[in-house]
Amino acid sequence: MTKGAKHLAAVVAGLALATGATAVAQRRGGFAPPQSALILPNTPYDGRFTFVRLRYGPPVSYASQRVMWSHDYPTGERNFMRMMTELTYLAPHIEETNVTSLDDPELFKYPLAYLCEPGYQWTVTDQEATSFRAYLLKGGFLIVDDFRARDWPFFEEQMRRILPDVRFFDLDATHPIFHSFFEIDAPEEYPNFYDQGKPIYRGIYENNDPAKRLMAIINYNTDISEFWEFSGTGLRPIDESNDAYKLGVNYIIYGMTH
Repeated sequence: MTKGAKHLAAVVAGLALATGATAVAQRRGGFAPPQSALILPNTPYDGRFTFVRLRYGPPVSYASQRVMWSHDYPTGERNFMRMMTELTYLAPHIEETNVTSLDDPELFKYPLAYLCEPGYQWTVTDQEATSFRAYLLKGGFLIVDDFRARDWPFFEEQMRRILPDVRFFDLDATHPIFHSFFEIDAPEEYPNFYDQGKPIYRGIYENNDPAKRLMAIINYNTDISEFWEFSGTGLRPIDESNDAYKLGVNYIIYGMTH
């Protein structure tokens, strides 16, 4: 284990101690209870890195299991930003995480955006498609997470509204994104939280050219933010949470440097 990985493991263990370790996992036969959280106001832009979660559909007051884009909010991103603080010099906001629509002009102030569970609930308006296309082409980086085989046709249909000629490229361990901070030599062997089969990583490149900038990383058939959310509960082994954090850290570092 590298020095950075050992430190990451120690931080995950610290989260577990701070939140009661296995108490949550012991309820409901080892599964965490449904989460519901108030959607907090966005923090004004101040130049510091802020985790931005994309909203689709009408605004809501509460995150819940029924609101797919809100899954793991806000605990997942808060835990993840704590990791970024411990492991890097990024110095992000931790408690303050923003939620924006795809056509919010404020989105252009932020270099990265996170899209959760873009399945059958995700539909893109013409205005959202035009605005988000501009965001990606101007340098924005998209992280897509938490969806599985049955959701791919819905995701692809909406992405083609944003980028009509889009092509999707399977990414293997040789891609630089898996080596931008941690050395991830076998990402396909990383555990899933509850999905069957191995995770699949796909990318979208500028002008569909793998020699150009990677504009989006797609975690297909997996859900790394679920590990982030429950990493302090003992619900899953610390090593598995470590792996999910390693992916997230690499995505942020790659997106900020390319």
